[in-house]
Amino acid sequence: MEPIRFVTPPLMANSYLLLDEKPSLIDVGGDSSFIVKAVSRHINPKEIKFVFLTHSHFDHAMACIDLKRWFGCKIVMHEKEFELLKSGYTLFGYRFYVEPDIIVKGGELFDLGELELEVIHTPGHTPGSVCYYEPKKKWLFSGDTVFAHGAFGRVDLPGGNAFELIESLKKLAELDVERLYPGHEDVIEENAKEHILKALEIAKIFL
Repeated sequence: MEPIRFVTPPLMANSYLLLDEKPSLIDVGGDSSFIVKAVSRHINPKEIKFVFLTHSHFDHAMACIDLKRWFGCKIVMHEKEFELLKSGYTLFGYRFYVEPDIIVKGGELFDLGELELEVIHTPGHTPGSVCYYEPKKKWLFSGDTVFAHGAFGRVDLPGGNAFELIESLKKLAELDVERLYPGHEDVIEENAKEHILKALEIAKIFL
């Protein structure tokens, strides 16, 4: 089973469909019609059990409002990210609100069947940013915390914090990661830990 990537509107954020015993999405983008059509090419959207959000920025999460209402899937979000959402912050003119069904703190495990996702709290890009780690396959779904080729999330948006991002990158650098599935741009299919280490090195210099 390989994750199926969708590049979603409006800002080309990656969404990942996991066709496991409990079909799930990691991030959903900002256009609900787009993500429903994309998912429908592979599975009936009514079968989606979980939507795992890496953070609450509209380009990753806004479509979850309709997915929850239309299909009843459970929305998973970090407690600090829900606090940010409840504060009514606006990003690039977008504001939305959704009640998560499952609020996490970090360390939780979700058994999807073949896959088991561990929640890792990685603040810095936002206060409640999380990554999802599959330890057997050594996959990391990193949202906007870390990207391919040593890139990392910006810290100048609401709730961003440079010190926390560096600490989060240190935490991720301790993991055994073979594949990196970031929130934007390229997927890295081998030796992904090298990209995380490079991001940490660059962040220490520039943040």
